[in-house]
Amino acid sequence: QVQLVESGGGLVQAGGSLRLSCAASERTFSSCTMGWFRQAPGKEREFVAAIRAISWSGSSTYYAESVKDRFTIFNDNAKNTVYLQMNSLKPEDTAVYYCACDRDQRYGSRNFREYYYWGQGTQVTVSS
Repeated sequence: QVQLVESGGGLVQAGGSLRLSCAASERTFSSCTMGWFRQAPGKEREFVAAIRAISWSGSSTYYAESVKDRFTIFNDNAKNTVYLQMNSLKPEDTAVYYCACDRDQRYGSRNFREYYYWGQGTQVTVSS
């Protein structure tokens, strides 16, 4: 069973940056499409970004339109960790952020129901 632990959330002013980390209990990049989702109070969980290995040295990344050009997803295989670098943060980015594993390795699924393993989440709050 894959265990995922997020960290790096916090309070930041609009325009600032944060880097979220998702540490996995085992090598996930070769067996999962890894995704980041977020959920604001009263809203459904929404897709943020995903990354999938396409070769031993390459990967394919996918982003929600609302974060494209501001957020970057990348991984460090040696550390079994996936990151979400978030720049130019906006108040509407405020949410609990979750990382997740799609063990069927779909190409950037945006449907949270297709992800099987989930972390506990980390709070990101962006003040205006």
